[in-house]
Amino acid sequence: MRPSLRELLTAIAYEANRTVGGGLVSIELLRRRFTASGWIDSAVHGVFIAVSRFTPGTVVLAYVVMLGWRFHRWRGALPALAAASIPGSLIVLALAATLAEIDRYAAVRALLAVGILVAGVLVVGSAWHLIRPYLEKSEGPPEGGHYVSSRMRVLVVGAIAVALVLLGATPVRVLLAAAVVSMAMPARGTPEGVPYVEK
Repeated sequence: MRPSLRELLTAIAYEANRTVGGGLVSIELLRRRFTASGWIDSAVHGVFIAVSRFTPGTVVLAYVVMLGWRFHRWRGALPALAAASIPGSLIVLALAATLAEIDRYAAVRALLAVGILVAGVLVVGSAWHLIRPYLEKSEGPPEGGHYVSSRMRVLVVGAIAVALVLLGATPVRVLLAAAVVSMAMPARGTPEGVPYVEK
């Protein structure tokens, strides 16, 4: 059983454009709709997910192209891509144009500043909850052992990351440098390499 071209494009246009927050949500809605209709099964969906994750670009666009290709080859793949991307692009265009027009009002600029501040506080709060366990004091290593404490590791890596950001490094370079420095610092363990287990 396969959908007609019209059914395919209607399903893709509806499911791929009614979500906010990322393509994986759209993919899940597409999976539910297409499996409920009997057009694909879990195995086909799994292959589509794997291939769409492997290809460069946006995952959901690769997924809908594969859906279109499976049922109608090029006649389905290209319109499926358009159905999944053009409506969302038009919405973004309308929002951007609206924002450009209303940005001249002081009240709107103030609301945007508050929104950015709230988002920053949420990010810092989340980061603090992730880092806090590593800053708590822990027992020392066994006799003869040595390591860089978790607290020291977080402080050194954090200082390097902040310095790189201030120097204008890209986020990818900051993360890469933080990972390399963290791996280079000695971890818990004895000189012989026997893991240290806290009691």
